[in-house]
Amino acid sequence: MHVKLKNNLTGYFFIGPWLICFLVFTLFPVGMSLYYSFTDFDILSAPNFVGLENYRYLLFEDRKFWQSVKVTLLYAFVSIPLRLIFAFFVANLLAKKHKGQGIYRTLFYLPSIVGESVAVAIVWRTIFGKNGAFEALLGLFGITTEYSVLGDPNTAIWSLILMSIWQFGSPMLIFLAGLKDIPDTYYEAASIDGASSFQRFWKITVPLITPIFLFNLVMQMITGFMVFTQGYIITEGGPLNSTLFYVVYLYQTTFENFEAGRGSAMAWMLLLFIGILTAILFSTSKYWVFEENGKEG
Repeated sequence: MHVKLKNNLTGYFFIGPWLICFLVFTLFPVGMSLYYSFTDFDILSAPNFVGLENYRYLLFEDRKFWQSVKVTLLYAFVSIPLRLIFAFFVANLLAKKHKGQGIYRTLFYLPSIVGESVAVAIVWRTIFGKNGAFEALLGLFGITTEYSVLGDPNTAIWSLILMSIWQFGSPMLIFLAGLKDIPDTYYEAASIDGASSFQRFWKITVPLITPIFLFNLVMQMITGFMVFTQGYIITEGGPLNSTLFYVVYLYQTTFENFEAGRGSAMAWMLLLFIGILTAILFSTSKYWVFEENGKEG
């Protein structure tokens, strides 16, 4: 008994720092955020309990809230599928043995390392802004525009979607790991049976990689709905709120307008939405994801 108690205390001693940090910097702020979502809190003074007023205002009176939802849904539902398709395509190319394989993988992964940084956002703003490199490129073909890509409400969001697709390195590496895990004997047996390259890809590669698709889809979905840096640094939500992402508006509401209560409500609504969407993906995965026993729902 004494030895068991000593081992338990030793374990608690080693996990103590992490546990304290989790309680102080994660669990406690999350709990306070939930409480603040039911209050009128301006950060500078004591919160005043208002019940569901913040949620009612956001859902039924705040037009900018619904604009941010619209922009974020467009961004996520366009950029995420394109990023995954492009990542899967490049992963298939890099899975084949050829010279300089490691160099190519590193080069394709580099955009994902620096892609979310403020520096890259500033570079992107310079390229697609007024008198930027993209406008100069159009000028070489005799094309002139009244507004820059980032200055036009109809095109600004698409430049940010293009930037998102460019950052395909992380899902590409995960796809590559999944492709390497498929036994070569499957392809050899299919070749002996006379299957073409497309048939081997469609009947072997695609089904066996569907669990990786599910993982990448969930992770990229969470990242997509929490996009912030691009919308805040490059366009600041403009022009005409055409790139006002949900988290950008959450930040503006909380730290620029000092409406922390409504900002907390927005955070919890985002958490609820992502949770519901994730549950839907997992519940429907039985219809398109192959299980380990080789069966498909």
